[in-house]
Amino acid sequence: MSFRFILNSVLLGVGLAMDAFSVSLANGLNDPHMPRSRLCLIAGVYAVFQFSMPMIGWFFVRTAAERFTAFQKFIPWIAFLLLLYIGGSMLLEGLHKNDSDAASGVKKLTIGALLMQGVATSIDALSVGFTIESYGVAAAFSAALIIAVVTFIICVCGLVLGRAVGMRYARHASILGGVILIGIGLEILIEHLFF
Repeated sequence: MSFRFILNSVLLGVGLAMDAFSVSLANGLNDPHMPRSRLCLIAGVYAVFQFSMPMIGWFFVRTAAERFTAFQKFIPWIAFLLLLYIGGSMLLEGLHKNDSDAASGVKKLTIGALLMQGVATSIDALSVGFTIESYGVAAAFSAALIIAVVTFIICVCGLVLGRAVGMRYARHASILGGVILIGIGLEILIEHLFF
C-alpha cells in the first residue's frame, strides 16, 4: 500500500461519507441524550455499509458488469425513496409532538430505520466498484476498509454535533432531522437526473 493509495482511499471515503454525515447529524438532533454506545453502534452500521457496498460493486464489476450497469440507474431512486420515507416519518412525528413529548425524550432510532439509512447513504458506493475494478482482492478490501474507518470517524462527528445542537432545540429536532433527510434524498436524485 503506497501513500497515494491510502490518500486516494481516504479522499474517496470522505466523499462517500458526506451523506452518512448529514444523516448522522439528523440522528444526533433527533436523540440529544444518545449514549456513547448507541452513537458508536450507529456510526458502525454506516461504516459496515460503506465497506460492503464498494466490495459488492467490485465483485459485480469483476463477474457481471452488464447486469450491474443496468441496475446502476436505479440507485439514486432507491436512496431517494428510502430517505424520503425515513425523513417523512421523522417530520410527521416532530409536527405531532407537543411540549410534554419533547420534555420526556425523543423516539429512538429503530434497527429497521437504521439499516434503511445505512443502505440509502451507501448505495451510491456500489459504483465505487467501477473505480477499484482493477484492484486485486487485497487492495479492494484495503480500500473498502479505509473508506469504512473514515466513514465511522465522520459519522461520530456528525452524531456528536447533532446531539449537542439537539440538546438546545429538542422540541424541533425531529422536524429539522426529517427535513435534512428529505433534502439529502432530493439532492441525490437531482444530482442523478441533471448532472
